[in-house]
Amino acid sequence: MLKIFTESLIGQYITVFIVSMVPLVELRGAIPFAYGFVHTGTGFNLLLGYILIAIGNMIPVPLIYFLARKVLEWGKDKPVIGGFFTFCLEKGEKGGQKLQAKAGQGLFVALLLFVGIPVPGTGAWTGTLAASILDMGFKKTVLAVIGGIALASIIVGLVCTLGFGALFGIAA
Repeated sequence: MLKIFTESLIGQYITVFIVSMVPLVELRGAIPFAYGFVHTGTGFNLLLGYILIAIGNMIPVPLIYFLARKVLEWGKDKPVIGGFFTFCLEKGEKGGQKLQAKAGQGLFVALLLFVGIPVPGTGAWTGTLAASILDMGFKKTVLAVIGGIALASIIVGLVCTLGFGALFGIAA
C-alpha cells in the first residue's frame, strides 16, 4: 500500500510532510525520503520537499509548547499511558536541565543548536518541550526551533547528498 502511495508525486509530498511531524523521526527521517524520491523519476522537487518538511516539522511546535506539559503531567500516573508519558516528561526535563546548565544566558543559541544537531532525541519536539519546561518565551522558542530546523536540514541534506551520491555512483 505504501509503495503504491509513494509512486505518485502527490503521495511523495504527503509522505515527507507527514514523516516530518513524527516524534523522534522528524526531518531527520523525512529528508532521506525526499532525496530518495528525487531519483524515482516522478519529478519530485527537492526545494518544495524541504519547504513541506520544514512546515510539517513546525506544525506541532505550538501544540507542544502550550499543551504537551499539561497533558504529560495529567497522564503520567494513568495505567496504560503512564510509562510513556513519564518517559516524555523526563526526556523533556533532562533536555531542559542540560540546556540550562550549559547555556546560562545563551539559552536561545543552546536551544537552536540542540534542535539543529541531528542526533536521536534532539529535535523540534524535545527542544520545544524543554523550552516550555524552562518557561522560555514562545516567540524565542519558535525562532530558536526554526533556526535549529534550518541547521538540521542543512546537515542532513549534506549527508544525504554525499551518501546518496556515493550510493548511486557505486550502483552506476
